Amino acid sequence: MVGLQLVAIFGVIVGTSFLSGLFGMAGGIILVGVLLTMLPVPAAMALHAVTQIASNGWRGLLWIKHAQFPIALNYVIGALATLGVWSIWRYVPPAPLAMVLIGIVPFSLRLVPKGLQPNPDRRRDGVVVGIVCMALMLTTGVAGPLLDAFFLGGSFDRRGKVATKAVCQCFGHAVKLVYFGAIVDQAGTLDPATAVAAVVAAALGTTLARKPLERMGEAFFMRWSWRIVYTVSTFYVLNGIRLMVTTA
Repeated sequence: MVGLQLVAIFGVIVGTSFLSGLFGMAGGIILVGVLLTMLPVPAAMALHAVTQIASNGWRGLLWIKHAQFPIALNYVIGALATLGVWSIWRYVPPAPLAMVLIGIVPFSLRLVPKGLQPNPDRRRDGVVVGIVCMALMLTTGVAGPLLDAFFLGGSFDRRGKVATKAVCQCFGHAVKLVYFGAIVDQAGTLDPATAVAAVVAAALGTTLARKPLERMGEAFFMRWSWRIVYTVSTFYVLNGIRLMVTTA
C-alpha cells in the first residue's frame, strides 16, 4: 500500500472511530464504504474487521462496567449459528450491491410493526438479531444500523448502549476477519504496517471521544444517533445505485 493511501486510511479511521466512540454507531458504516472504494472487497472487509475489533474492543474496555453481558451473549449465540451456514455458502457480493444492502437496513426496520421491533430485554430477540446481523456482516461488512435500532430500544443509558454494542461488534468483526481472511475464496490479505496503523488510529479516535460522551445528554444522544444513521444510509443507497448504473 502506497504512503499517501495509508495516510488517508489512517485519517479516515481516526475520524470514524471518534464518531463511533461518541454515538456507538455510524463510524463503521462510513469506514467500510471508504475502504470499498479503495480496495478489493475481501481486502477491504479484512482491514475493516481489524479496525473495528480495535475500535470496539478499546471502547468496550473504556465502558466495561456499563456493558450488559447477558444481552451480548444472546447475540453471540445467533452470530455463531449464521457463521456455520456462511462457511458453506461463502457468498461475497460486488461492492455496489454491498453499499445498497448497507443503506436499506435502517429504512427496512421502519416497516416492522412497533410491537415486533427487537427488544434487548427479550432473549429470543437477541438471538434473532445476532443471526441477522452476522448475515449482514458477512455480506456487506457491517451490521451497525440493525444493532443501533436494537440497542436504542433498550432500557439502559447511552453508556450501556455504547458498551454493549461494542462487545457485540468486537465479536462479530472477529468472526468476519476469520471469514474474509481465511474462509472465502480469494481471501483478503493485510499488509502488517497497514494493520498496525489501523489499530493505532482506531484506539486514538475512540479515546478522543470518551470525554464528549460523558458530557452528552441522553436526549441529544438519541436524537443525533437516528439522524446520523439515516443520513449515512441514504448516501449509501444512492451511491450504490450510482455505481450499479455506471458499471452496468
